[in-house]
Amino acid sequence: MAVVAVMVCTAATAPATAQEPARAEPVSTVFFGDSYAANFGIAPIFGAWDLNEYYCFRSEENYPAVAARELAERGTTLDVASDRSCGAALLEHFWTTQLLPKGKSKPPQQEALGSETRLVVGTLSGNTLGFVQILQQCSQTFRNLDPVLPGDPVDPGDPAEHCAAFFTTGDGRQWLDSRFKTVEDDLQTLFGNIVERSPAAKAVLVGYPRIVPDNFVKCEIPAPGRKYKPLADIPTDALPVFDSVQERLNDLMRVKADEAGAVFVDLYAVTGDNTACDGDDRGIGGLFETSQVKLLGVPLPWLLHPNTRGRDIQAHHVATAIQHILSA
Repeated sequence: MAVVAVMVCTAATAPATAQEPARAEPVSTVFFGDSYAANFGIAPIFGAWDLNEYYCFRSEENYPAVAARELAERGTTLDVASDRSCGAALLEHFWTTQLLPKGKSKPPQQEALGSETRLVVGTLSGNTLGFVQILQQCSQTFRNLDPVLPGDPVDPGDPAEHCAAFFTTGDGRQWLDSRFKTVEDDLQTLFGNIVERSPAAKAVLVGYPRIVPDNFVKCEIPAPGRKYKPLADIPTDALPVFDSVQERLNDLMRVKADEAGAVFVDLYAVTGDNTACDGDDRGIGGLFETSQVKLLGVPLPWLLHPNTRGRDIQAHHVATAIQHILSA
């Protein structure tokens, strides 16, 4: 990172002037990711005038924006060249076009990278793993949700109430293992592409905050003022299975980041008291809890995405990680 030192020259008769402190140049940064980086559910949505942007449901106040402000307050300025995060993005959409509703699309997220890029920061993996399909396999209500969201249950013929057994044995377990293998391969491709396009950049992969707490009983109680349980009709015996899947993904993301020489921000490890089931302290909006966003006048549910508290937790840990990188 370049540092500019400014020296003040004075005449012999003038008082000595102290050297001004070195000022770091703004750091060229690209953000990427899925709905957890776009912070689906938090208003206002960026790009209401452009459906190619709007259907990403990227909040103007997503964690990249909040983290950049926090860093500025700490004296570190990011030159955000682009924020390419987009809801429903797969890992492959880092290097391939992402199709959106109504025939719209977004170009590969990696197109924002260049030789001048110094930081590449984002969250991707959950959609490639199949979080939506897992939720639909385990929730009959979610299967019937209108409007229908992308993805289908892994096996629509298998009852939702049997999903714990489904994902721990037989075809369901094989499906899950195959998805983890795809995530592993795609993460390796993602990091390789970052190095190829931006060899001087430091990559930061941000994990997913924890959704289910250690105490599963908490998930049987609706949040204050809410109608539904945080995970709605997902069977109680499926909650440890869901949590183990999330923990396994977190571990895989950490391993692949370490192998690539990237930094991993482990949100799973620091959000155990801010899960979807933590009442007023929850950092995750419940599955069918109403979010801040509307589509065609209809409020959309959070669908287990970070609320503003959760967004602020994301932003703080990302800002701290970036500061450590830049001061190393």
